[in-house]
Amino acid sequence: MRILVYGGGAVGLGIASCLLKSGCRVDIIARENTVRSLREHGLLRTGIFGDYFADPKSFGSFVSLNDVPMQAYDYILACTKSFDSPEAAKDLAKHEFLLGSKTKIVLFQNGWGNAEVFTSFFSRDKIYNARVITGFNRPRKNEVVITVHADAIHIGSLFGPPAADLLCIENLCESIAKGDIPCETIDEIEKDLWAKMLYNCALNSLGAILDVPYGVLAENKFSRDIMNGIIEEVFSVMTAAGYKTHWLCAKDFLGVFYNKLVPSTAEHKSSTLQDITAKKQTEIDALNGAVIKIADRYKINAPYNLVIYNIIKFIEAGDCY
Repeated sequence: MRILVYGGGAVGLGIASCLLKSGCRVDIIARENTVRSLREHGLLRTGIFGDYFADPKSFGSFVSLNDVPMQAYDYILACTKSFDSPEAAKDLAKHEFLLGSKTKIVLFQNGWGNAEVFTSFFSRDKIYNARVITGFNRPRKNEVVITVHADAIHIGSLFGPPAADLLCIENLCESIAKGDIPCETIDEIEKDLWAKMLYNCALNSLGAILDVPYGVLAENKFSRDIMNGIIEEVFSVMTAAGYKTHWLCAKDFLGVFYNKLVPSTAEHKSSTLQDITAKKQTEIDALNGAVIKIADRYKINAPYNLVIYNIIKFIEAGDCY
């Protein structure tokens, strides 16, 4: 299989390492300094799934789509930050030779709203979403560390019927799983994405603001109260908008959240904290920001999410550096 990984950050390199280990032909689009490091040193993966090294000659790495071979890929994996979705989709759409009639675009991105961006450039039948609850960190430009893993990667379509044909995506899932990270298809990906929204909106930004791992947030009464409020608001907004997840109410989710999900990722520090530390733009607009946007549409108050959003925006603006 030919696979293009569009975005050479921690998630992109982590998924690329799995595909390379399983024998896929992989090209990576990344920033210039990352490409330079990959070409010189190869791709190194360490962490809880063991070590793997890909020789630089075993894969392609490019700064621009103008430089990739003139070929269609079986899969294009969008691994950019959510705020880069419009530019990524536009860039891919300008290079029509990348997409054959059977090419699928899979969004390995945080937050809600990415699929809507990509379907403004591509037909719905080409767009799939991946739900990832695995922690990736990138200590060096060519190295990714897998720090925690809570559940298998799930891939599915937001736009297919209940019994959507997922055969076209099974080869990708099998290759990722063969490369060490469990991965499977699912026909109700919307439920998974909102489950991750509940998880991320509660933990990601608050963990960044307080600079603590997820387990510490769950142990403290005051941070638990904040997370409970965030989760209850997300559930209200999600329900009002007609979206569904695996639990009927916030109380049901909270039991799983504190007893299973947080313990599985207790040592993890959030991607938002990593972005803030690196003085980069965060994905807050696709997380708590997306909840606020939907809440406004349905005239719902979401004060917990709004406060978290405003604090991250204040930090992001550089006023705290």
